[in-house]
Amino acid sequence: MSGIVVVYELEQPPAARTPAAGPPDAQRLPRRVHAAPAAPGRPDAAGPRTLCGKDTFAMATARRTPSGTPGEPWYPEEYASVVCPECDAVMEI
Repeated sequence: MSGIVVVYELEQPPAARTPAAGPPDAQRLPRRVHAAPAAPGRPDAAGPRTLCGKDTFAMATARRTPSGTPGEPWYPEEYASVVCPECDAVMEI
């Protein structure tokens, strides 16, 4: 599927971080998985809004790109339980 980028709405970082905890995103897991149109001229970057209307500015781009193969999910299967139902509904159309 061309023109779609998978993005992660990440959990909020822990309030108190210690220097030994690693990079800021090291322990942040996806809270919700969204689909967004690709940015113009940048097929690997998300546009400004997800398909459900959320701002993508603070979201992380997934390494996976939807294949468009019928029957194959557009999202990484390990995050199936946190897929945005609104984005998923649009992707099924």
